[in-house]
Amino acid sequence: GLLEVQFPFSDPTADGVYIQRACADALTAGFTVDDGFRLVERLVQRADAPQVFVMVYANLAFRPGIEPFMARCQGAGVRGVIVPDLPPDYDEGLYATGRDLGLEVVPVVPVTAQVERLRTVLETSRSRFLYTALRKGVTGGYTHISEESVRFLQEAKSLGVSTMAGFGISERAQVEALAPLVDTVIVGSAFIRALLEAPEDADPYRTVRD
Repeated sequence: GLLEVQFPFSDPTADGVYIQRACADALTAGFTVDDGFRLVERLVQRADAPQVFVMVYANLAFRPGIEPFMARCQGAGVRGVIVPDLPPDYDEGLYATGRDLGLEVVPVVPVTAQVERLRTVLETSRSRFLYTALRKGVTGGYTHISEESVRFLQEAKSLGVSTMAGFGISERAQVEALAPLVDTVIVGSAFIRALLEAPEDADPYRTVRD
């Protein structure tokens, strides 16, 4: 399986209310990037370990330096990274560094993009993975799987890339509609919402810390 681990950031520009709250709670509790890497290392050491993809915003990768950050990801056992605000043609060397280190760098493309843009991104990034954002805006709100989305995902599949799809997935019917079109369905906000809507006497983040 695949597991996306997002490192909290103070200005999560693509995230809706639930992930924003989770990021704010984590930062208020003292989260650091070191904590994030320690969590990843624990995850990849499990006998049933998934392939872990670390998602960060550009500042967390750029500030320590792209190469040191990516080397740290490699050392932690990360399969790949997702940096949505560093597209392949303005990536500060992210994609080349990933190739040098054997890490997948996953471009993020909205399903509203032109097919020409999709082809350019894949040719430039040389990535074997693609993260498709199923609508414009931020995560969290319900997303209808439109005919436009289906056509885009079919085009991506025809190009031989392993496609992930996310943004607003919270119901079984959405997953069933996407299943023939993508390799991975990403669920984030719905997971956090379930934690936050746990009984009042429960600690919503207990399992994350344990």
